[in-house]
Amino acid sequence: MKNFSELTEQELLALAISLEEEDARIYDDFAEGLREQYAASAKLFRDMSAEENQHRHHLLDLYHAKFGDHIPLIRRQDIRGFVERKPVWLSRPLGIQAVRRQAEIMEAETKRFYVRAARQSTDTAVRQLLGDLAAAERRHETMAEGLEDKLFPPDVLNAETEAERRLFVLQIVQPGLAGLMDGSVSTLAPLFAAAFATQVSWDAFLVGLAASIGAGISMGFAEALSDNGSLTGRGSPWLRGLVCGLMTCVGGLGHTLPYLIPSFNLATMVSGGIVVLELAAISWIRNRFMDTPLVAAAFQVMVGGILVFLTGILIGSS
Repeated sequence: MKNFSELTEQELLALAISLEEEDARIYDDFAEGLREQYAASAKLFRDMSAEENQHRHHLLDLYHAKFGDHIPLIRRQDIRGFVERKPVWLSRPLGIQAVRRQAEIMEAETKRFYVRAARQSTDTAVRQLLGDLAAAERRHETMAEGLEDKLFPPDVLNAETEAERRLFVLQIVQPGLAGLMDGSVSTLAPLFAAAFATQVSWDAFLVGLAASIGAGISMGFAEALSDNGSLTGRGSPWLRGLVCGLMTCVGGLGHTLPYLIPSFNLATMVSGGIVVLELAAISWIRNRFMDTPLVAAAFQVMVGGILVFLTGILIGSS
């Protein structure tokens, strides 16, 4: 993947063309999926799609004038910093709340792209067009946010569904949750293997402590190096890495600290209870912030956690 700051003006325009084409097709899919139940909203997305196509034509005209006919294939997945899009437009029936959330994120992200691209450009014509498109994307973002006023009564709206809040989730909650899941699950096997192999609380504590800190360092660096956050608004990669690393440590230390209790049996019982609470907390967070159904989240987390837990016990007891 290439860093955004490394793109030339030709590559910036090629990427912008690709983004506008993708957004237009997604909005068409939204319109088609909402056509039967939400005709007014379907028309809104048709209009937004038409505007995106107009933006693409303006970009194509400028690109042709500046760089000729050949447009290099540069997609959002080739550049560091873009939000991974869930293909909600493929689901049927299409949920209006999921559509609204996706549209808000798309427009907020595209707006950020044009603002930064305009700052990076040195060509006057390119900079002017990119600035105009940033203003147009701000209007689209407002339209997407306004869907909730038309479609939902105020008493059922969640006040925390704005686009910036969702970007905050990507910046803090997502890396923190990834760390908590890794720390809570990956340290189970070495901790309980050592516990059942030695039957000594202090030895189990040392192994759990080492596994928790080691996993925290590994996960922290992995998150920090995965995405520089230049386009997504996910913030500093080192902040995300710190959050991820700390939560990984917390996830592992939660069921490690009970082994400071001298009684091995009591420590194991307390640690096992904390494991259950950790897995339940992860399931709730995934349901609350990541739009995962509670039953599905609990099943996925519990099954994975129990399998790792039993693996540690079986290896330690052998």
